[in-house]
Amino acid sequence: MLSSRQWFRYNWLWLVRLVIVYSVLQLLSPAPPRAPLDGPHTVETTQPHICVHTRLIDEVFEWKIQRSLQMVRELGATSIVEFFPWAYAEPERGRYDWASFDRIIRHAGDQGLRVIARMGLVPAWARPDRDGQRTTLNYLPEDAYDDFAAFVASFARRYAGRVNHIIIWNEPNLAFEWGYQQVDPVGYVRLLRAVYGPVHDANPDVVILAAPLAPTLEPPGSPHGLNDLLYLEALYRAGGATYFDALAIHTYGFTEPPAAPPAPDHLNFRRAELLYALSQRYDRPDKPVFITETGWNDHPRWTKAVRPSQRVAYTVDALIWAQQRWPWLDSLCLWVLRYPASTRSYPDNFTLITPDFQPKAVYLAVQAYARGWERTEDLWLPAPGE
Repeated sequence: MLSSRQWFRYNWLWLVRLVIVYSVLQLLSPAPPRAPLDGPHTVETTQPHICVHTRLIDEVFEWKIQRSLQMVRELGATSIVEFFPWAYAEPERGRYDWASFDRIIRHAGDQGLRVIARMGLVPAWARPDRDGQRTTLNYLPEDAYDDFAAFVASFARRYAGRVNHIIIWNEPNLAFEWGYQQVDPVGYVRLLRAVYGPVHDANPDVVILAAPLAPTLEPPGSPHGLNDLLYLEALYRAGGATYFDALAIHTYGFTEPPAAPPAPDHLNFRRAELLYALSQRYDRPDKPVFITETGWNDHPRWTKAVRPSQRVAYTVDALIWAQQRWPWLDSLCLWVLRYPASTRSYPDNFTLITPDFQPKAVYLAVQAYARGWERTEDLWLPAPGE
């Protein structure tokens, strides 16, 4: 039997050998692909209102960010919406780390894409425990509004000329997105007011977008959220119009085609028309409107999904509907290009391409529409002379 000293020496030698073998294998393995800039490029499209929401901030490899944005350009989309979390950029008060933001914005510019930046996620130092309970990343206490405004102003100053469109928060009419507090349109107006002046001082050309609201029919007093129409009207009545330059909207088709008529007690693609009509009652008529999330899902077991062929047709028909009938709309942004990895659930069926960059049928159909091809029954063909 080995003594403890002999046992340690024997196993230590094996550990050293394993480390040496691992190091040699690492040296022999191929280096990951590099992502040098190869532009600047220009988006070729006949439909400049096409936009895509990306999910690049949690991507590990830079070449995957580059490939994703190449496929956005090749799709014929002119813009992306991307999330830039405050918690990532300022992990400690006053100490900024812009590296992950820089590489996304650098590659988006190289591909000729406009970036619409969505702001959110609160660092731990700015969200103390509430009633003895740990708060979520979406919890923004009112005494941290000025800290959040300082971050957004720093972002606007750093990327002025490259990022001139900034969304303040996301779906604040949902309790989850409001840090599990009771949703508060008046409180959100106070947040907009805190941000608006400092960010415009940092970049006079910035366009502040009010947070897009989640399509929901939740009644007043619900612990889960508030009907988006009721929330938007309350925001306007609290004087919110003064503190944003463009309206952002989330609208999904769920199980209905894009032409299905809207109704206040119903959720479908054309609910955007109700939100727009409400804005016209309270706001200036020329204020830009962006739909920053929309789309259909074709998961075989989700109750809000459609068949794959319907998803393709509905998506293209929605783009056509917007182009022909919504002159007030700046961009229609599809959710979502891809995820860094599979979610192994129904969200995967919102994507246009797979995690390994294989285009889905819906991607190819939107690309054909963007290129100006003509649709004949279920086929897309190049226009005459092309």
